[in-house]
Amino acid sequence: MRYALYFTPPERDPLTLAAARWLGRDPFSGELLPTTEAEGFDVEELVNLTAEPRRYGFHATLKAPFSLAADRSEDELIDAFERFCRKAPAFTVPSVLIGQLDRFFALVPEQPFLPLQAFAAEVVDAFEPYRAPLNDADIARRKPEALNEAQRSNLVRWGYPYVMEEFRFHMTLTGPVEPRRAAAVRRLLDASFADFVGRPLSISGLALYVEEEHGTPFTIHSWLPLSGA
Repeated sequence: MRYALYFTPPERDPLTLAAARWLGRDPFSGELLPTTEAEGFDVEELVNLTAEPRRYGFHATLKAPFSLAADRSEDELIDAFERFCRKAPAFTVPSVLIGQLDRFFALVPEQPFLPLQAFAAEVVDAFEPYRAPLNDADIARRKPEALNEAQRSNLVRWGYPYVMEEFRFHMTLTGPVEPRRAAAVRRLLDASFADFVGRPLSISGLALYVEEEHGTPFTIHSWLPLSGA
């Protein structure tokens, strides 16, 4: 089993529901949802387009998936999760939009937002004592030769390259998109998430996700509000 600390809005939040319909799966319940065709896209293309993020469920990675340290129990992790959420204050990202990162699309902040960066770093640090060290195969899967120096250092220190100064908040909506389809995918996403683009995003809670066996879909074990939410 692996665990992860992700941000996602509450279960019945309109953004959560819209993203579940888009990705074809609800990580709160684990339910698969039907994909319907859209203008210029048949069902097969949309299912393939969302296959990678569907397994993880709608989220922004804060503490990437990890195995539990040998000297820690799940109960201890859950207790730490509850204590963290009681103390960490909720806050709001001023505006989000559909962004393209390399070849995939995601919901991202319109501008860098320092409180969000600080929150992500706090989550990484707070739950580090519960993470088992990576083995050689884990490290190799991250292709350290393709990472920059800071990312390689993060991989060794924190078990994931894209933390601290290398962290970029994003809520993934597609897998890799072929360049010839990128403009059409962007138009579809802008239309599908029009109610949320250019508007604030409340960071009101934190979710503990679990992967029962390696390669299986992630589901939400617990979602808790942050302080003051």
